[in-house]
Amino acid sequence: MTQDEIVDLLTGKIKLVRTELGYTQDKMADILGISKKTLVQIEKERIKASWTVIVALCALFRNSEILYNSLGGDPLDVMEVVVHEYVAAPKEKTWGGHVWWKEVHNYNGYKLQQNVISKHYRILDNNNHRIYSSFDEKEAKDRLKEI
Repeated sequence: MTQDEIVDLLTGKIKLVRTELGYTQDKMADILGISKKTLVQIEKERIKASWTVIVALCALFRNSEILYNSLGGDPLDVMEVVVHEYVAAPKEKTWGGHVWWKEVHNYNGYKLQQNVISKHYRILDNNNHRIYSSFDEKEAKDRLKEI
């Protein structure tokens, strides 16, 4: 996924997230740091949200079921991989990929998985801790072999 694809996907979800939480347009606009007029234009899909608004949405509402289901996992994890191209720092324990992940390869107890929605890859250790993420399949496979 690219930044533009995420903006396109999540612009249409802002109203759903707002209603999921029971916020008014005034409250949501204030939280996102935009005017109510701009929020109305975004919700009516007359304009796209900016990348900055989408990042704020994902950061401030990362537990939203709508965002989670739209991106196939933690919104900030997906955003992090998009921005940095890969993430190699050990992360929190995952559920092991039971819902949005398909296993691509298994090597020495480590699993290479691909997200079925965002299409990014991750490597999990034998305790299901995420240790690497990337959109580059070759890079992810090479990293798996290095482990």
